[in-house]
Amino acid sequence: MRIAEFRRTRTDVSSGVCPIGHMEHTNMKPKNTICLWFNNDAQDAARFYAATFPDSQVTAVHHAPGDYPGGKKGDVLTVEFTVLGIPCLGLNGGPVFSHSEAFSFQIATDTQEETDRYWNAIIGNGGKENACGWCKDRWGLCWQITPRALTDALAAGGAEAKRAFEAMMTMTKIDVAAIEAARRG
Repeated sequence: MRIAEFRRTRTDVSSGVCPIGHMEHTNMKPKNTICLWFNNDAQDAARFYAATFPDSQVTAVHHAPGDYPGGKKGDVLTVEFTVLGIPCLGLNGGPVFSHSEAFSFQIATDTQEETDRYWNAIIGNGGKENACGWCKDRWGLCWQITPRALTDALAAGGAEAKRAFEAMMTMTKIDVAAIEAARRG
């Protein structure tokens, strides 16, 4: 689905043209979209992401105009959606390819409550915990639920970063209080 935006443009008064402006049509389809392969459940995944993360929504669902290796005419072929404002396309390609840890969404969080909310949503919906703030949703897509307290501690460098890193290495879901305590020494 193409999203049209009308924006008001103004002309320069010194040019002698009336500064009231005019409406200009622009195509707002992004130049770069993350394409994620699903085994015929892209719409379910997109709906879950839209319900879980702010600034996320399903923007379009497209049905196959004919039969294809992963499905039949009329099946949902692609789903356009955003995750925290990042444009994505879910492709229902069938079981040929699966997600791996080589790709993940890293979600920066500001509080333990926010960290818990995203982590629990993913795990509670059939996902799996992993080490160091990583988890995998029920569709196999990997997520790093990463408190800013952790990234700030690691960026500090030196002994402070080493202590925070060592604390992180013992965790599944990141514990903000434990990272902050380790950072202080």
